Amino acid sequence: MLPAIGEFALWISLPITLWGAVMAFLGGRWGRGDLVLSAERSVYAVFALLAVASAGIIAAFLTDRFDFWYVSNYSSRNLETYFKVSGLWAGQRGSLLFWALNLGFFSALAVWLNRKKNRDLMPWVSGVLLLVIAFFIGITLFITPPFERLPFTPQDGRGLNPQLQNYWMTIHPPTLYLGFTAFTIPFAFAIASLLSGRLDARWIEVTRKWILTSWFFLTLGIVFGMRWAYEELGWGGYWFWDPVENASLLPWIVATAFLHSVMIQESRGMLKIWNMALVCLTFIMTIFATFLTRSGLIESVHSFALSLEIAYAFLGFMGVTFAISAILILWRLPQLRSDRQFESFLSRESAFLLNNLVLLGAGFAVLWGTMFPLITEGITGSKVSVGPPFFNQVNIPIGLMLLALMGIGPVIAWRRASARNLKKNFLIPTAVGIGTGVVLWVMGVRHLYALLTFAIGVFVLWIIAVEFWKGTRARARIEGENLAIAFTHLVKRNRRRWGGYIVHVGVVVMFMGFAGAAFDREVRQSMVPGESVSITSAFGHTYTLTYEGLSTARAQNMWQWIALMRVERDGQPLGTMTTERRFYEAPPQPMTEVGIRSTAFEDLYVILSTLDEQVGMGNDPQFQRATFQVMVNPLVPWIWYGGLIIAIGTLIAMWPGGPVPQQRAGSTGATPGRRDDEKGPGDPGIGAGADGDRSSAEPARTPVGAAP
Repeated sequence: MLPAIGEFALWISLPITLWGAVMAFLGGRWGRGDLVLSAERSVYAVFALLAVASAGIIAAFLTDRFDFWYVSNYSSRNLETYFKVSGLWAGQRGSLLFWALNLGFFSALAVWLNRKKNRDLMPWVSGVLLLVIAFFIGITLFITPPFERLPFTPQDGRGLNPQLQNYWMTIHPPTLYLGFTAFTIPFAFAIASLLSGRLDARWIEVTRKWILTSWFFLTLGIVFGMRWAYEELGWGGYWFWDPVENASLLPWIVATAFLHSVMIQESRGMLKIWNMALVCLTFIMTIFATFLTRSGLIESVHSFALSLEIAYAFLGFMGVTFAISAILILWRLPQLRSDRQFESFLSRESAFLLNNLVLLGAGFAVLWGTMFPLITEGITGSKVSVGPPFFNQVNIPIGLMLLALMGIGPVIAWRRASARNLKKNFLIPTAVGIGTGVVLWVMGVRHLYALLTFAIGVFVLWIIAVEFWKGTRARARIEGENLAIAFTHLVKRNRRRWGGYIVHVGVVVMFMGFAGAAFDREVRQSMVPGESVSITSAFGHTYTLTYEGLSTARAQNMWQWIALMRVERDGQPLGTMTTERRFYEAPPQPMTEVGIRSTAFEDLYVILSTLDEQVGMGNDPQFQRATFQVMVNPLVPWIWYGGLIIAIGTLIAMWPGGPVPQQRAGSTGATPGRRDDEKGPGDPGIGAGADGDRSSAEPARTPVGAAP
């Protein structure tokens, strides 16, 4: 019953969406409040209908309705319940409906939050959101219908891809979709500002939390996907520059550039055209990521079956979106002129702009490397592959430059940095970073990129630590608080700035985790029970693994061959660990489940690579012969620690409440008649030196700081 209701709800959602879009634009054009109200009610109605349609799909999975094509191809009777629920986004048809559902939720939330404010923008915002939703509903109804019936009802379904039967895959795709769809809200406000001509800074102030929300979910989704690849794919890595991995990275890169450049507009009234273009480009990149995954044009472990209809539809939608965005920006170009010009290359404005250019350079390199095989095949008819060596060669130097800018940008002076400012802020951190590199070189570290990563990372961490220390100490002195309370109040007073610094700490930790790959160790050995293999890590620890034996188990939808290993480190017993080979029945497919033992600094990673063809044929140990691949991966845990720190910092930056820097819409954030590096009567001076040169903490009047 519920699937039938869901199908009906999906069909009637399309005309309501189109009706609402028309009412929104007419209401905004004619100033008709009743039409605008009708459009906003349409947003609520569409979200409710999409929720019912999604519930219908989930109900079909839970009740084994194999008469539906989608359920038959992505489920089976013995599939575990939570994987059946995740069937909503496991396949192409359901994932597009899930995309529309998430967008419907965020659209309804945005309309509700602005029901009593920003009324001059909301008609256009509602219209844009409803048009985007209409596109995805149309794709779902006419190209990839999730409620399509089969002419017969199979006894059982084909089952879910075993690679997707993993905890991280139940949360990785939904988290990415939340990030993709949340960025539609800033895009809608940007287009609304262009359409209405209200091009002050208000649209940025309104959407600041939305931008951070989108960035937060995109970051988590990427990290969750890395964790899935590390645990499930059984190759010892977490990022392979796969085309679909790259597609999820592209909107994150552009959104990161926008989060930094928008601070220049807020504080200095500059880069208005640039920021408007970045918002539109980020939205287009979210659509591009969806297109690349669902069109199947590029081979990937993540992609769906080839569908030229979807490819043409998404290409058309991206083309129309790009054209409309460009036309609107050109139309409003005179009103988007910057209030000020760059005065010096040695300034915070220039550092943030350079950060943007480097980020977009990385984005272009990733986009070109991803699309080059497809372009080449279309022109020459021959397939060309672009693998990790290309991406690493191009992006590692870019990443190191970005890492350095994370330390330079937040503390260099606005407008023009003096020699005293540069010496005061960078002399000691630079010396500490160089000293770190020298110490590591003496200790035997010879990998250039890893050496630079650690040296630059320490440089950035030192600067951030000094910023926190100066701010906390100054507040403790002024307010008479102890250091712990002063630190808490400091962060609460300007959550956006200090949360941004915490995000930067997380990024540095992740970069150091990436650098650990330069010191991976690996050994491969065939063994029978009782034999051992040893491996020495980059930190000098010797692991000895003794193969104890092989057992067989029958699970709900698979057979398992489980190898038991006894582990010692430097002669001290650590207990046991297991690694598996599995054979799934629906669909029939072998899989490897790796064994991982983590410490704070390295992972012991064991793969059961192959089994002897005669396994289980007798009691002779030779009949349990297996080949193991043993790896020690230094600093991989730091990647997950860094992701957690980034999440905490982003939550602090976007947490509501507390004093917020006040600034009129359209204000440049500068006080007339005063230099930007001078304190005024109302400035608390937290983090400022005795000479009044504000090098660490900005006053509450300007929303500056290290946003993620």
